[in-house]
Formats: sequence, C-alpha cells, structure tokens
Amino acid sequence: MSNPFITVDEIPRLINDGDTITTVGMTLASAAETILKKIERSFLEDGHPRDLTLVHSAGQSDRQNGIQHFAHEGLVTKLIGSHWGLQPKWMDMITNNKVDAYCLPQGQIAQLYRSMACGLPGKMSKVGLGTFIDPRVEGGKMNERTRELEDISEIMEYDNEEYMFYKKIPLDVCIIRGTTADEMGNISMEEEAMKLEVLPAVLATKRFGGKVIVQVKRTAKAGSLHPKSVVVPGVFVDAIVICEDPIHDHRQTSSWYYDPSYSGDLRAPSSSVQPLDLNIRKFIGRRAMLEIQKGDVINLGTGIPNDVIGNIANEENVSDQCMITVESGIYGGVQAGGVDFGIGQNVYAMISHDQQMDYYNGAGVDVTFMGAGELDREGNVNATKMGHLCTGAGGFIDITQNAKKVVFCATFSTGGTKVSFENNQVHIEQHGTIKKMVSTVSQISFNGKLAREKGQEVYFVTERAVFKLVKEGVMLIEIAPGVDLEEDILDQMAFRPLISEDVKLMDTRLFSEGKFGLKDMIL
Repeated sequence: MSNPFITVDEIPRLINDGDTITTVGMTLASAAETILKKIERSFLEDGHPRDLTLVHSAGQSDRQNGIQHFAHEGLVTKLIGSHWGLQPKWMDMITNNKVDAYCLPQGQIAQLYRSMACGLPGKMSKVGLGTFIDPRVEGGKMNERTRELEDISEIMEYDNEEYMFYKKIPLDVCIIRGTTADEMGNISMEEEAMKLEVLPAVLATKRFGGKVIVQVKRTAKAGSLHPKSVVVPGVFVDAIVICEDPIHDHRQTSSWYYDPSYSGDLRAPSSSVQPLDLNIRKFIGRRAMLEIQKGDVINLGTGIPNDVIGNIANEENVSDQCMITVESGIYGGVQAGGVDFGIGQNVYAMISHDQQMDYYNGAGVDVTFMGAGELDREGNVNATKMGHLCTGAGGFIDITQNAKKVVFCATFSTGGTKVSFENNQVHIEQHGTIKKMVSTVSQISFNGKLAREKGQEVYFVTERAVFKLVKEGVMLIEIAPGVDLEEDILDQMAFRPLISEDVKLMDTRLFSEGKFGLKDMIL
C-alpha cells in the first residue's frame, strides 16, 4: 500500500475542475479546515479548482469558517445541501443567483450516501412530500437561477402510496476529518464530538471511483489503533493531511479547541451548567416542556429548543425522566447551542447521523421541539426561508413529518418585540413589526393539511398564546396572564384562528424564579 500522507500543498492536485465534492461535518464540528482553506487559497490565487458541485448534509460553518471557504462565485457553481443558517456568504450567493442551489432534507442526504454506497440509483422516502422539497411544489430549488434546471428528486408510487425518490449524486471527492491516522491510513475519531455519516459518505464516493481526503491531528504506528475505534479503514483512504495548526484548524467545535466532556471522555459536574435567567426564550421553553410525559424520547431543533430546553431539563432535574436527543446522534446530557449546535456535554450515547435519522424517519420521536418563522391558517409552518434569507431545511422536515408530537417554539412576532415578566403576568411593551401568524406561509416547511389528515399532535407555543392544530385548522387554546386577547393576539395575526370554548390561562408557576416544578408537573 502506498504512503497516503501528503502535504497541504499537494491537496489541489487531487481535485479537478468540475468535480463533485462532499464534505462531512455539522456546524464546525469535524470541519477539515486545513483542507478547505487550501482549496480556497488555490482558487483565489490560481483560479483552480473551479466549477465544483458541493454536496453536504448538515450545515457546516460558524458564520466564518467551514464550507464558507467555498462560497466564491466560480469556485462552486452548484450547491446541494440542507442548511445555510450559519453561512451568510452562501445565503448571499443563493439570494443573488450566483450559484445553482438545491435544498434536500438533511437526513435524506445522509442516508442517500448509504443508498449510493450499496449501488442503488437513489433513495425512496415519505420525507419531503407536500413541502417545498416536493418537485410538485418547489423541488427544493432555492433561487430563480435554479427554477428552470432539472429536478434532483421525483415522485414515485409503490403499493398505491406516494414516495419521494432522491436521485443518486455521483461523487468525485470526499473530505472528512478524524483524530488519529495510523501508518496504514486507518482513521479514528476519538476526540470528535460527533460520529456523523463519515463511513457512508466515504463508501458512496468509492462506489463512483472517487478520492477520499482526510485531515487528522496526529499519527500512530501501524496497527496500534483498537480495531473497534477505526471509523474508516485505510483501504478507503487516498490522502491524509496532518493539521499543522490544530488550535485554529482542528477545533472540536467553534467555541473551544477541545473539551473531553463533549467527546465522552470525561463527565463534568452537573453544577458546571448554569441555569438561564428568565426571559422570553426561557419562558417559551418552559411552557413547551409541559407537553412532555415521563419516559418520552424527545428531539431538540435549532433556535429556542436547543438553546434553552436542555438547560431547563437540567435545572428542573428531569433529565432522568425523559431522553433528549439531537439529530447529530447524541442522547442525553446538556446540549450546546448557537454555533455549537449538535454537540452535548455528558451525553449517555452517541450514534451516527444517518442511524439517528433512521429512528427519526421510522419510529419517530415522542416529542420534537422545533423553531418556526411563520404559521398560517392551514397549520403550515415556514422555518426555512425568512424574507430573502434561504436558511434551508436542515433536519426539520425529516423530524417533524414523523414525530408523534410536534411543538413549535417561537416568539409571537419579531422585529422589535419587547415583553417583560412581572407579577406572574406577561406584559407586551412593544409589538414586533413582522407578523409570524400570516395568511399564507412563504415556504411550506411543514404541511399542516397532511398533519391534520394523519392526526398528528401539533402545538405552536409562544410567549403570549398557545395554538393547537385540530382537524378544522389552527385553534387558540391558551393565553398568558396579562395578555389582551384582541389587542395582543388577534389584532397581531393575519388570520383569525379557531378559538377554543375553554381557553386556559398559562400556569403561573412558569413565572417562578429558580425551579418552577416541572418534575412534579410531568409526573
């Protein structure tokens, strides 16, 4: 076997103009910065490689790094991904028609690698039907430039039921990251904070005769890695680059270089997690948490759910009453938020990204908590396109379509909303300039009609009102003390909801400083 180790300067020769490249990571976790930066520099200095197609499942950036390095007109001409919320350069290129841009559900891309790896022509799934991913709606085409291009998915029928069919994407290059490479090229990931879909992406690339390029922190003697710790056998690896600046270019995640409690090598004391102050986001999270029951397996999406619900569960000592999961494949612990989404401290288990999506797409979680941007009278939700910003689906569609209960968590409006919490009441000090309760959502990320037809349990929780999706439409079922029904709720909506005959007031315990008694409430 030839020596797979190369220098940074040799990376560009492995990539041809017009290649299709896949990168594996989530936020900045497992981002191969050394490789990505070198490809960017090569293009800016020499104009090559160019005209690439970039394929990625999860979003891979912290607003500055990761696949943001590829966001140059001419370097990439086609983008097939799931989420760009932390990638302002990509959102700008999509909005301004500087790249062909397709959005597919995150889990479907991760699993498509697996389908391609075993020689199949694509992947069939119910996920995406009735949403903007559906080729009868928008086909996941994110800008005008892409509208007239071919569909990369289609509708198929099997046993008298409709399915989405996601077509294969031949891959020329796969870029991944590991922690250690032995002299034979075997790759381990012991200090990484996620398992991700590394091996399926590698094998999918090999199916098409492509190259696998790996970034690692260190090397080891041949055969010295425990065989169970090897994630990618060396026979599948074409080139390995040792990161020369791991502090900057091989960070465990954006906010820190390495913390063993996030890779499962240490358990930090629970006291290290500080409770959040009561604010609008925590208040929404508290009310949303009332929808869980003892023994539930729950999922946290980005935004309010991931930023506050794990923290609330830790503060209220209910982490042993339910199992919190995140799409990256982690179980339990306290989840990091913001630019570090997808990793967790003191987790109990960690499985691969594609396997986690098997669970979400199949059995489905008991409860998923998701952020949302718009809600309309049909119960449709938009969480993927806010104004001119194309954030994309991420795992939103995979998870919400199959969860037994969906709890959307969002402020009632945005653009200057100001509220305060005093005397067990919500005081609306200023209404936001942008309504979230709209007549028609600008993009269908969650299809309310389909959810109602199959009897899915769906709630929309805000700081002043709670809505439930019922057979007839969207129903107001609860308001916060101190809120005026007409002025603060109905007048701020572009449609009039159904109103329950038994509208309840939110529990005043939600306003408590310190613990609010969630453990007793769910028991």
